[in-house]
Amino acid sequence: MKCPFCKSDDTQVIDSRVSDDGESIRRRRRCAGCNKRFTTYETVELRMPQVVKQDGSRTEFDLDKLRTSFMRALHKRPVPTQMVDEAVATITQDVLSLGEREIPSRRIGEMVMRALHKLDQVAYIRFASVYRSFQGIDDFQDAIKEVQKPASGKK
Repeated sequence: MKCPFCKSDDTQVIDSRVSDDGESIRRRRRCAGCNKRFTTYETVELRMPQVVKQDGSRTEFDLDKLRTSFMRALHKRPVPTQMVDEAVATITQDVLSLGEREIPSRRIGEMVMRALHKLDQVAYIRFASVYRSFQGIDDFQDAIKEVQKPASGKK
């Protein structure tokens, strides 16, 4: 770490403390060159991967866009906001845990579909109709049959 005063590379850590929230480390340093003291903070930097769209273009992972997808599918459906927040957080964590620099948008879409399937069947059908570009009533019927399969297996 360079000294902010004299730009020397020779600095020493003289004290380290974890912050109250446990999210960072505060370090007191002393410069061997000018003998001045200064404080640095160390925090974790998590970078979301780039999203690779169908056309090959890349964009930043957008948490608001993810949440909007859920909210559109769940419009006027009896699903608590807390459950939506948990689903969004789970998908975000899953994307982070992949450890990849890039992720296909299709993979994120599949994650959303799985989460919606668990939250609300109508929302799942709504999302699937747009995501899979349903062309006719047969596509809807197939999706409805898909939703009904797990329910019939539980009886």
